[in-house]
Amino acid sequence: MDFVRRFYNMSFPEAVTFLLNGEQGEAYHAAEGKPDEPPKPFVVPPKNDSMRRVYAYLTQRRGIDREIVTSFAQAGLLYEDEEYHNAVFIGKDEHGVIRHAHKRSVNSEGKAFRINVEGSDPRYSFHWMGTSDRLYVFEAPIDMLSFISLPPENWRTHSYVALCGTSEHAMLWMLEQNPKLQKVALCLDSDNAGQKAVERLTGILSEHGYADVTPMLPEAKDWNDELVARRDDAVGEMVSMQMR
Repeated sequence: MDFVRRFYNMSFPEAVTFLLNGEQGEAYHAAEGKPDEPPKPFVVPPKNDSMRRVYAYLTQRRGIDREIVTSFAQAGLLYEDEEYHNAVFIGKDEHGVIRHAHKRSVNSEGKAFRINVEGSDPRYSFHWMGTSDRLYVFEAPIDMLSFISLPPENWRTHSYVALCGTSEHAMLWMLEQNPKLQKVALCLDSDNAGQKAVERLTGILSEHGYADVTPMLPEAKDWNDELVARRDDAVGEMVSMQMR
């Protein structure tokens, strides 16, 4: 290469072409990244003919008031899926169109399975829109139903939303849809993660102009543990009174 350049007074590219018998060659290009696949469409899990397993799980194992379960089922916000008999918690948009579905296993054995259906819009997670100025915010649908069961009187008046996590999107959507909502109670878990989420959500609400924000943490780890503990205490007290 050096000899050809000096003897023939060629540039480096010219010397390469000369030594390749006139072939220009081809430059190597960096491998192109894999194109992003389009998101899968949101598909609501098919309904089962009955809700026997979901009713048993929510009312007997979780202690949730049966009439509350019925109210959400009749509103099309809760049902049992056909294939695996999971509890499906539905979220609808302002036009009544289903945009979110959260599945939760009702099996008594093994680790609990819970997941948002692919394609769900986080703004429309499981919720109830009431008429008062109060919004109660939860991490999970079962926590929300458990809180309403403590006790269930006049629960329809208020608004509730389960974030299905700790993202703020559904909470902010609820506030946008109903300007009357000015008082927000953050009813997340009482563990370290829940307390950190309360601090973060409080800051987000402050940025959006909401000053009346109250943390409402259960004495137990979460609101279902709280409901079950109170139910057990009530049963124990009833048994004690009968034995006197």
